[in-house]
Amino acid sequence: MKNAAKPKKTGTGRSLNLLLWFSFSVFALVIVVIFMTVQSLLVGAQYREQTLELMKTACKEMQAVLGDAEEEISLSVWRRLRDISEEYDVNVHLLYPDGRSVFSDGVEEETYPEIADSIKQHLHADAAEVVISEGHILAYAVHITLSGSSQPCFLYFSSSLARLDSLESSLRWLTLATALFSVVLAFVASGFVAMLITKPVTEVTERAKELARGRYDPAFRRDYFCREISELSDALDYACREISRVDTMQKELIANVSHDFKTPLTMIKAYASMIREISGDNKQKRDTHVQIIIDETDRLTELVNDVLDLSKLRAGGLSEPPVAFNLSELVYQIAGRFTYLKETKGYRIETEIEDELYAYAVRGRVEQVVYNLIGNAVNYTGEDKVVRIRLFRTGEGLRFEVEDTGKGIPESELDSIWDRYTRGAETHTRPVRGTGLGLSIVKGILLAQGCPFGVRSECGKGSVFWAEFSPPPEDEKEPSHAISKE
Repeated sequence: MKNAAKPKKTGTGRSLNLLLWFSFSVFALVIVVIFMTVQSLLVGAQYREQTLELMKTACKEMQAVLGDAEEEISLSVWRRLRDISEEYDVNVHLLYPDGRSVFSDGVEEETYPEIADSIKQHLHADAAEVVISEGHILAYAVHITLSGSSQPCFLYFSSSLARLDSLESSLRWLTLATALFSVVLAFVASGFVAMLITKPVTEVTERAKELARGRYDPAFRRDYFCREISELSDALDYACREISRVDTMQKELIANVSHDFKTPLTMIKAYASMIREISGDNKQKRDTHVQIIIDETDRLTELVNDVLDLSKLRAGGLSEPPVAFNLSELVYQIAGRFTYLKETKGYRIETEIEDELYAYAVRGRVEQVVYNLIGNAVNYTGEDKVVRIRLFRTGEGLRFEVEDTGKGIPESELDSIWDRYTRGAETHTRPVRGTGLGLSIVKGILLAQGCPFGVRSECGKGSVFWAEFSPPPEDEKEPSHAISKE
């Protein structure tokens, strides 16, 4: 019985689409509410201010008309005052402090004594004018003295604010309708914008999930409207290509290492069986078979050590502290290990090494770098079997170079030559001894120590591998030891 399909696991948290839609909608609603509140406050304040300005303007004109008027206002002056009252749409009273009326347009219902008392309550002795706001009435009053009268009068203007209430009510309903329409429109617009923003994010997420499941062929789009999403898509596309390349290299590494483990193990088993069954009593054959077993064991040990070194470098870099040491002597020592090739296989190792060059690095790792680079040159040099080793000062650093005369490395392979288990299959004409991890180990060591490195190569003319090391302060140099340069 087959297992039931597990439900698709969904991420926790709220959808970005919903969050954007909700945020835009709430923002639009808040803006509308603020607009309604500010409008309500400003309309009332502006209406009162404009009404007060009309009263003051009407007051100036009436004061000009009443400038030469007698205590008993003539019919022409009365008509002029009435015209001004109608022109500015205000109610006007001219009163004595005791409440007696000199002039009134007859519209207000309040009694004259009550008006006079209200003015006297609000008008201080040192004030020439006063603004009175009581309930739905806005009033303005000033002192005035008529010609031929010693008793001052009050020129009183008033206007009802009932029209303001009606205007505010109309605006409130109009604003409410506009707000509802704006909120609905904001909901629709925010939903569209949220979908527009989240759709490419969703697409990139789905392709990233395919990448996480081990599919390295999803094509990430690069024509999104948003620059940040396009950059994310480009970064994921680059990561996809790199992961695919590393995955391919890992599979090749496993396959190649498995093959290299299998070959010496098979040889060891085969020759051990031959010793037991065939050559056990024959010393010459037994020694030969034993030597093959030893050689294959050494090869297996070398492979294991290289894999362990590479794993250590990837896991923690370099644990040893850097020290000052004589790099010239170290290069002489390592070059001397290859002198047996002169006698046994006809190699010519040429050295150009400046004396007394000190470096500041992890000595054991630098020794590994130098040995691997020289060994690589020995494996890939040309038919003349020439390997040139150079060490010299360049600017503020020390440069180590190893040159071979092989077929060179194609330009397309110069970057990948440092990768694990990469060999230039067509750059040598003799069997190559090694695990294919040497240059990868060199790269890991130099990167961990911050040392520049690289390779120059030209097809048909050989290659030059180089690395640069930093010199130590003068007071950290260790004593020199005489080493043979032969």
